[in-house]
Amino acid sequence: MIKRILIDTNIYAFFKRNDPVSVETIKRVEYIGINVIVLGEILGGFKGGNKEPDNIKELNQFLDSQRVYILNIDEETTNFYAKIYWDLKKKGKPIPTNDMWVAASAMRYGLSLFTYDEHFKHVNGLLLYINN
Repeated sequence: MIKRILIDTNIYAFFKRNDPVSVETIKRVEYIGINVIVLGEILGGFKGGNKEPDNIKELNQFLDSQRVYILNIDEETTNFYAKIYWDLKKKGKPIPTNDMWVAASAMRYGLSLFTYDEHFKHVNGLLLYINN
């Protein structure tokens, strides 16, 4: 059983929509990482809606959990990013830049990436928990 995850933006969205797999996974893991890239994407999504204050309040409640950790991008993360970027370029399998940063964070902190996005399968060495 996976105990330590980094959540992708889509997982937070599905969790808030009461997707059973997302909710159950988030309820049972011991450690939930959320990196600053994902946090930015979530906040960016709130800007387009008419419930921004409520959404921010709910996000802050989620972030206040003792199991949730905000992960920053540091020099070690940039080394993982560079390797991911180059490996995907050689394979001819590009993925969005933000997703390379998300993958690099998961690898840097030794977490399984919890996501709906299949393209992460192209990232060598990334531990995945793909919700599909």
